[in-house]
Amino acid sequence: MAPSATKASTAAWRATAPRPSPPQAFRKNEVEKSVECFDRVLELSPASYPYLWQRGLSLYYVGEFERGAKQFRDDVAVNPNDTEEAIWAWLCEAQVAGPEAATAAMLRVGRDPRPVMRAAYEVFSGRGGPEDILAAGGTDPQGKDRFYALLYHALWMEGHGDAAAARESMVAAVATRYARGSGDYMADLARVHVARRGWDA
Repeated sequence: MAPSATKASTAAWRATAPRPSPPQAFRKNEVEKSVECFDRVLELSPASYPYLWQRGLSLYYVGEFERGAKQFRDDVAVNPNDTEEAIWAWLCEAQVAGPEAATAAMLRVGRDPRPVMRAAYEVFSGRGGPEDILAAGGTDPQGKDRFYALLYHALWMEGHGDAAAARESMVAAVATRYARGSGDYMADLARVHVARRGWDA
């Protein structure tokens, strides 16, 4: 996610200070608890709503796809250059209306400086195939770009109903050196994804 969105959402939940914090609950795969905590943040700080992209991720994993899609769409309205939020809106909407409808309604965002996320955005927008995401994953098989390529390849596959391919790429993403040591929220998301799907990492 964009750094500005991350800073804003972090400030919001720290200011209201539910315990555990919503991100802490999510990282521990207490996703339902994280939704409760995010909603508590909104009760105390309604103005924080469009910056709580992590809430959208939690809503996806508890199957509240319409609420998740709205969260991501409202986030993009205040942060129009966030590629990942546009993709996550697609992921939520694909679960409700199917991938073709989600592609037709894909949010338009600014150009992402990260090649792997530019490739992912193009593919989710219907321009190119999932192999293009993997091709943009860089030369380091354990690095950040490879992790993100595997993550979004897995998510594209899940959105199109290919659970076997999604599992293969997500498990590979979790196994990268970057996922194991970076502390990136999205690395924790990949682990949560594997755990909630009952996949072995």
